[in-house]
Amino acid sequence: MKRVITAALGVLALALAGPGADARQTSDAATSVIYIHAGRLLADPSTGEVRSRQTIVVENGLIREIRDGFVGEGEVVDLSDRFVLPGLIDSHVHITSEQSPTSRFDRMTKSAAESAFDGAHYARITLEAGFTTVADLGGQGEAVIALRNAIARGVVPGPRMLVSAGSVSPHGGHGDANGVREELVPVLRPPSVCSGADDCRRAVRERVRAGADIIKITATGGVLSDTAAGLNQQFSQAELEAIVEAGHAMGRIVTAHAHGTDGVNSFLRAGGDSIEHGTYLDEESIRLFRTSGAWLVPTLMAGDFVAREAARPDTWLTPNQRAKALEAGPLMLEMVRRAHRGGVRIAFGTDSGVSRHGDNAQEFALLVRAGLTPLQAIQTATVNAAQHLRLDRQIGRLRPGMAADIIAVSGDPLADVTELERVRFVMRAGRIYRRD
Repeated sequence: MKRVITAALGVLALALAGPGADARQTSDAATSVIYIHAGRLLADPSTGEVRSRQTIVVENGLIREIRDGFVGEGEVVDLSDRFVLPGLIDSHVHITSEQSPTSRFDRMTKSAAESAFDGAHYARITLEAGFTTVADLGGQGEAVIALRNAIARGVVPGPRMLVSAGSVSPHGGHGDANGVREELVPVLRPPSVCSGADDCRRAVRERVRAGADIIKITATGGVLSDTAAGLNQQFSQAELEAIVEAGHAMGRIVTAHAHGTDGVNSFLRAGGDSIEHGTYLDEESIRLFRTSGAWLVPTLMAGDFVAREAARPDTWLTPNQRAKALEAGPLMLEMVRRAHRGGVRIAFGTDSGVSRHGDNAQEFALLVRAGLTPLQAIQTATVNAAQHLRLDRQIGRLRPGMAADIIAVSGDPLADVTELERVRFVMRAGRIYRRD
């Protein structure tokens, strides 16, 4: 099946390229030297320093050097009237799907191959929005792995991908086959569902065998699982410790979907690396975050989206989903405000696939509403996310030897962070995918 999906995606690449697309995006590795003239350049968001009239020299997909002034002979990309910065990183997406009134039906009818084709479409949209790296947390394993590999080989345009290839979930909890007829559960239940410490170690190891870059677990109930099981802790402490131990032993970071305070704190005590959502975190959570150095990936867009959808009289959410969305969604901005004030490290993530792919940059305005400055919001999607995903030697900054992941906007995102919703230029690994 993987060979079928991958071959099909290769054929699809040219169709997705679209009219007028830059020829380099479907070629082999970018080998020519490119000189990018940057009118204003934020090369290292950790410092906030913006330099004017800079030339970024790109060779073989990497940044060779950054020079003062506009220099270079040969291929020149003129961004002299643009604000240039590193490609953005989204630490939480679901690239092979998008929530809609047909989502429950799609779950029953779509094959892995169809999901991979959907993912190729959403991957291109995400890349053109300026997100050059994403982490897919929970997508159908066979589809996301095939898509990740096809993008890495250059046959499909999309962001660099890390994948969890499913989620480690408890029987009956968020991530299990909920809201379906009982006889369908054995068919729809993922192999990563587990009970007991030893069984959960098995689930982690099988995700690694299947090709997972990251271990993602569901430590608490979730809004969009069709069950009235709440949003609190669903794994035992022993199970959480076994999952983290097994993931770390196999060289993987372990992140947890977690809303309820008990699930957030139990996972952090177990040594987990990051929390996705964190809706009900408390002062003890903040202390645990700071002590352990774990990351918070708040996914404010997801909370905003489900709250708005649940408030609609004609909502397609089920009664179970609607009740949880109305409860949790409105709380997330204040949660981030408290976490930020408390010194919690924040990495950018949207949960796109709940909200629309390509709208990822709307998360920046929500982070600013929660109390971050525009620069701090940009840091979450560059240097912070790169460190969180353990890719900080490759991406997140523009410096010699690092990947030529470069975007540009017309205005100043440090003055108006919504400029990042209107990206005009995208380069990933030395290839140009958008030039408006």
